[in-house]
Amino acid sequence: MRRQLNRRRTETLDYVQAMLGQLRIMAEAERCDMLAYLIEMAYVEVGDILRGERPLRVGEERDRAAGMAFQPPGKVKFQ
Repeated sequence: MRRQLNRRRTETLDYVQAMLGQLRIMAEAERCDMLAYLIEMAYVEVGDILRGERPLRVGEERDRAAGMAFQPPGKVKFQ
């Protein structure tokens, strides 16, 4: 069971990385430099996760380092 979950996660992350690569190409073609950069950072992040160099979740570590619990944003009210 665990092996199936790991395989599915790897397949999903491979797919996400492939899509990010395509999005980066599209952003560069439209000369959206900052967007292309941010997409490339996400692409690199997926690669790090796949190689085991980065944890899947960082929110809990970040919250502990800040000394506070993460609170998701509430509903945004537009005026």
